[in-house]
Amino acid sequence: MTQSAQPDHRHYTRIQFDAQVRLSHGATHWSSTLIDISLKGALFSQPQDWPGKPGDGLLAELVLDNDVVIRMQGTVAHVEAGHIGLRCDHIDLDSIAHLKRLVELNLGDEEQLNRELSSLG
Repeated sequence: MTQSAQPDHRHYTRIQFDAQVRLSHGATHWSSTLIDISLKGALFSQPQDWPGKPGDGLLAELVLDNDVVIRMQGTVAHVEAGHIGLRCDHIDLDSIAHLKRLVELNLGDEEQLNRELSSLG
C-alpha cells in the first residue's frame, strides 16, 4: 500500500446501484439518488436544499418497483463532496429481506454474504 492510499475499514460490501430515493427528516422530504448500498448503510447524492449534518437522523426509502420498498432509518455518518453517508440504525424485516436479496444478486458470493449477515448480530 502506498502512503497516500487510505485503508478501507468497511465490513460490508457496497453494491453500486443507481436508483431514486426519498430522504425524510420529520415532515420534510428530499429527492435524491442512491449511489451505493450495503447491509449497514448507504451513500446518496446530497440534495441541493438539504440542510442536514453528520449526526442527524434520516429515513431513506428506496423504491425498487411498485411493491418493493427498502426503508432504512439511520444516522448521517458523513457529508462530503456532494454525498451523504448514512449508517443504518434500524431496518424492518421486509426491507432487510429485500436488501439481502439485492446484495445477494449483486455480490455473487454466498459465503461472503453469510459472513456479512452473521456480523450484523
